[in-house]
Amino acid sequence: VQLQASGGGLVQAGGSLRLSCSASGLAFSWYGMGWFRQAPGKEREFVAAISWKNGNTWYAESLKDRVTISRDNDKKTVYLQMNSLKPEDTADYYCAASTFQGTTGSSRAHYASWGQGTQVTVSS
Repeated sequence: VQLQASGGGLVQAGGSLRLSCSASGLAFSWYGMGWFRQAPGKEREFVAAISWKNGNTWYAESLKDRVTISRDNDKKTVYLQMNSLKPEDTADYYCAASTFQGTTGSSRAHYASWGQGTQVTVSS
């Protein structure tokens, strides 16, 4: 399984970014997908997740009004749309895949495969 995250960059506060995560080596439509982030010196934290079965979504409470997760099974890609970005959103953002037909949610334990991360920097 390979997960390739992209779309990060430098953006001013209030701006938007759309992150993408392209998957290979797995039957994508059967896997739940998630996004996490890790700021320097901090623990990796949950951002959003989307199930394989019915497209149900989960969001970190603090982010739910500003981020949207979606997936395109034909393209084997999961997206994270982030709006109204704040300097505290600065972090490396990681995508992750669950096990086959696995449970998806906010716990890192739900995820078996991780991408390499894409850096998001929000300037004030």
